[in-house]
Amino acid sequence: MSNKYALILGCSSGFGKATARELAKNGYSIYGVHFDRGKMKDAAEEFRKELETHGVKAFFFNTNAASDTSRAEVIDAINQNASVVEGHQLRVLIHSLAFGSLKYLVNEDPAKALTRKQIEMTMDVMANSLIYWTQDLLVNDLLSNNSRIIAFSSIGASRAMLNYGAVSAAKAALESYIRQLAVELSYKGITSNSIFAGLTATPAASKIPGFEEMSKLSQKGNPFKRLTTEQDVANVVRSLVAEEMNWINGETIRVDGGEAIYVHYDKAENDN
Repeated sequence: MSNKYALILGCSSGFGKATARELAKNGYSIYGVHFDRGKMKDAAEEFRKELETHGVKAFFFNTNAASDTSRAEVIDAINQNASVVEGHQLRVLIHSLAFGSLKYLVNEDPAKALTRKQIEMTMDVMANSLIYWTQDLLVNDLLSNNSRIIAFSSIGASRAMLNYGAVSAAKAALESYIRQLAVELSYKGITSNSIFAGLTATPAASKIPGFEEMSKLSQKGNPFKRLTTEQDVANVVRSLVAEEMNWINGETIRVDGGEAIYVHYDKAENDN
């Protein structure tokens, strides 16, 4: 049984799920935090069992990762397991929390604009929680030397979209936090990076108003004529967590098949 562990915040869907599966295949036991109800709760348990078919252990916690109480309970459980696993190493922390309010920042109709509570909740879940988890893991001496911290950003960190203001602000803050952690944790050999994936049909992204039209434009404007997949991102995470990948630090890494650098135009329209 491997003594290498990954803690994945948001492990039951999207990038978090794909990353959990990829790391389990490569010998990492998984601490997974998710927040599901009903059939989705049952699906998460089935996924946990799937991970263990790769010869690793998987501990799932169905709780709100942005709650101080929940965070303390999960870290206490990790501490208890660490006390009985010889050579226990928490080598990877993945932040894949995608829960925020999709509304206008300002609108003449107050019902269509974000409230203070919605803005603060979005920022807390999608950005601030990374810092709170890192702080507590460090205080509890759970982060290993040469650990990897990886967070998932998005186009909202640098571009504006209608109904996306609070999420954009959170993603920009997330990238800034990653840069700061990269400097502050370097004394322990810990690296921190964020991944900026191309448009991906994750459950969270699919809730963005106009996602279908965005998908069509993204596929048309990608050199490979397809969307980014969750597996594309998981493959990059697998590479970043390798022992020798300790000289990539504080970066926001694009994983999009060249979508961001490709200037697309329709030749037929141009010829006309």
